[in-house]
Amino acid sequence: MPRYRLLIEYDGTPFVGWQIQGAGRSIQGRIREAVHAISGEWVEVRGAGRTDAGVHALGQVAHFSVGSDRAPYVWREAINAHLRPDPISILDVTAVPSTFDARFSATARHYLYRLCNRRGQPALDKNRVWWVARPLDAQAMADAAGVLVGHHDFTTFRSAACQAKSPVKTLDQFSVETVGCEIHVRASARSFMHNQVRSLVGSLKLVGDGKWGRGDLEAALRACDRARCGPVAPASGLYFVKVDYPAISTDVAPLQPSALDALGTE
Repeated sequence: MPRYRLLIEYDGTPFVGWQIQGAGRSIQGRIREAVHAISGEWVEVRGAGRTDAGVHALGQVAHFSVGSDRAPYVWREAINAHLRPDPISILDVTAVPSTFDARFSATARHYLYRLCNRRGQPALDKNRVWWVARPLDAQAMADAAGVLVGHHDFTTFRSAACQAKSPVKTLDQFSVETVGCEIHVRASARSFMHNQVRSLVGSLKLVGDGKWGRGDLEAALRACDRARCGPVAPASGLYFVKVDYPAISTDVAPLQPSALDALGTE
């Protein structure tokens, strides 16, 4: 049975999240409906990451197997036609071996969190950034972020609803940079727990506010106590940027220069 890999961009604002739930519209559900409208088959659409309500994606990856054998570009055009006008776009479709699994074949996942740090509220990026009007110390945030990199027990930054088997994870990257009036936090790991990135960013903001120092963030990590976590950052600023696989490139399609500058993407 043919299997296809999808590279997906979406605005998570109007959805309950990636995953199909009991009520509300999901990205996974809309893509599944689109494939059914084309093929007449109800397929399983498996994603590389289960983004929450309001979280966006520049490079979510998913796969499905279906009895209808069509050229990848036909699937891309047809699925996109059935997704309109929802803010979901299939950027690329690739035929892959039956052994490929969007979730379990992944070797790394990359996230970006955008904080808009200025007095004026965002007009064009509403629901796409975390607006913080009070000035943040981005350098202090960058210095403190390093204590979270590496192999740790991240219980403090794990949602109570998390279903991961273990809170022990290896965070390969957790960095902070200033891009214009924005502060960008980038996180990379093989896998993340539920709300982990937003919990880390929310705690890191306390450092930017001057309420915590580097030592406080490290103490919160070592405590392995959810009660020691700072406020969870809003979903609106989080982007699922990219997924790595052993032999399949899933880089995000090139952005226009203006968008590239705004996001600070290499």
